[in-house]
Amino acid sequence: MSLYGVMRTGVSGMSAQSNKLSTVSDNIANVNTTGYKRASTEFSSLILKSGSGNYDSGAVETTVRYAITDAGHLQFTTSTTDLAVQGNGFFVVQDPNGNNFLTRAGAFVPDSTGNLVNTAGFQLMGYNIQNGAVPNTSANGFGNLQVINVNQMALQASASTKATVAANLAPAPSTANLVAPASPTNYTSKTSMVTYDNIGSAVTLDVYLAQTATDTWDIQVYQGGTLLAPTGSTTFTFDTTSVGKGALAAASTKSLTFPVPSSGGSTFPFTMDLSAMTQVASSFDFKATVDGNAPSAVEKVDIDSKGVVTAVLQNGTQLPSFQIALATVPSPDHLTPEVGNVYSTNLDSGTVQVDVAGKSGLGTIQSGALEDSNVDLADELTSMIEAQRGFTANSKSFQTGADLLDVVVNLKR
Repeated sequence: MSLYGVMRTGVSGMSAQSNKLSTVSDNIANVNTTGYKRASTEFSSLILKSGSGNYDSGAVETTVRYAITDAGHLQFTTSTTDLAVQGNGFFVVQDPNGNNFLTRAGAFVPDSTGNLVNTAGFQLMGYNIQNGAVPNTSANGFGNLQVINVNQMALQASASTKATVAANLAPAPSTANLVAPASPTNYTSKTSMVTYDNIGSAVTLDVYLAQTATDTWDIQVYQGGTLLAPTGSTTFTFDTTSVGKGALAAASTKSLTFPVPSSGGSTFPFTMDLSAMTQVASSFDFKATVDGNAPSAVEKVDIDSKGVVTAVLQNGTQLPSFQIALATVPSPDHLTPEVGNVYSTNLDSGTVQVDVAGKSGLGTIQSGALEDSNVDLADELTSMIEAQRGFTANSKSFQTGADLLDVVVNLKR
């Protein structure tokens, strides 16, 4: 047995216990850090080849592991842009240089330009769905992702394209009450709808309906006294004899499409869906759900469990604008921790896989909540005592070896 080997083994033990104490200190320092994942030091022995009558002391090696898949408790807040992932997955974020990372730290707030950033300055990434399209995801990369910006949602006008009508037309009590084709001077019922042109200006459409025969009606649409549709008259009929009576007959007109004059002399196409209209023995009732909106400032931002970011404007309009991306890797515990409580991929973690919440095995998003650190303070204090005792014991081993070497040196004197 080599006395130098004893001393080197003691140094190895002190170094290993120092590593453990370092991870414990880091965990304690980040016990209140949102989305922080506990680090731990694992020990493994390094044994040297020895003869049957002679033992050469080896050393101890350490490996730092991160409990990334161990979720923390949720702490609920009053901010809708505070986000937590429930289940598998990470938020995709980007640093100022355009590099993408993964994180569970979801304390996002709009910066001066409207980008959603967390406390470390990383920008939240997602897919633009302002045109209503399903996100075009890139399964094994960060393609098509954009920085989520809430300012882009404000003061945007959207032209109306469709009105879905749910109405009941009250039939005339007798044929003596039937009138000629509908017009501003000749109608059974009248109502109006507010639509929006290409720059968000309100356009009021007047709808006139006239019963021209039993179960038969005529419709005309005007804007400011100008006939828009139809150029003649459009007739639609109701089925009052078969099952489901009161609904539009199978052969009846069920929609009306026409151009509406817009600002600057242009027009925008507009369709009225009449398929839900009825004629039953009740009073006249006309409800229309019209798309499009006038420009308005953002009052608040709502985020649902699928990660859809919806701007609620001051005029009450709701505009789904972005969908938050989530990502995962085959082995999350092998991700590389980076500055700012984020992670990068490596060969051990595997290739990143990106989708949206609720798909491809990914979890859901909880708005108004943050994921706490998964550090257990009591466990860390216990580990601190263990590391302290282990370091002290290894130092005694080193000191004993040094004392024995002094004895050997003194034999020469």
